Amino acid sequence: MEPVSEFKSKSGLKRIYQAFLYSMDGFRSAWKHEHAFRQEVSVFVVGAIIALGLHISAFEKLVLIGVLLLILIVELINSSIEAVVDRVSLERHPLSKNAKDFGSAAVALTCLLAIATWAVVLYNRFI
Repeated sequence: MEPVSEFKSKSGLKRIYQAFLYSMDGFRSAWKHEHAFRQEVSVFVVGAIIALGLHISAFEKLVLIGVLLLILIVELINSSIEAVVDRVSLERHPLSKNAKDFGSAAVALTCLLAIATWAVVLYNRFI
């Protein structure tokens, strides 16, 4: 039998409740410690308000808001990678740099996807 971490989740409703609390802890920590996350939340809120106010289909609104939400998701994953790398060692190492750079590149690609999505939807609808 494989060893099981004491942090491994329980089953049933207690697991769902605990997962929710862990998620809230993650959001609070990201908001408190990650400047990029706060900036991206601001962009998300403004973008969501704009998307909801546009005279476009519900699906187009979903797509515009969804790509902004995807930026937040990828930023949280990037912050997770950075936290683990820093936890292992604060010493400069090429592999640590790669891990952090790959996460940053993922966020950059997601931002480009969001820009392209907004451009296509707005262009097709209004121009």
